[in-house]
Amino acid sequence: MRKKVFGKKLGRNRKSRNILFRSLAKETISHGSIKTTKAKAKAVLPELERLIGFVKDNSLVARREALGKLGNDKKAADALFKKYGALASSRNSGYVRITNLAPRRGDSAEMVSLSWVEMPEEEKKKNENVPNKNKRN
Repeated sequence: MRKKVFGKKLGRNRKSRNILFRSLAKETISHGSIKTTKAKAKAVLPELERLIGFVKDNSLVARREALGKLGNDKKAADALFKKYGALASSRNSGYVRITNLAPRRGDSAEMVSLSWVEMPEEEKKKNENVPNKNKRN
């Protein structure tokens, strides 16, 4: 029986699971939003909240901790602290939003969009210039 067992295995061993969480977090930081399965999004959500907690602290120790969580990827860590610093100061929690999408066509898996509640100004400007590929003329 799985009484009081915390977390999801997602069909992976510990090392693979940690790498998955790290890559999902890095992609969410760099792109602003990602499309993934519901189980993966729910599993990585606390990790992203923790990373924003480090941004709130904004000390050298917090920067090093965030850098370690992101696999020593300095670009991702710098982007996290520069882009999402304002987001961290404006809210107490709930930095990430999970929005349901249509099921995946191949296996009918529940798909979601994992995105930040407030996008930085740079991301907003960048997204305004991109034409919508899904729109038919």
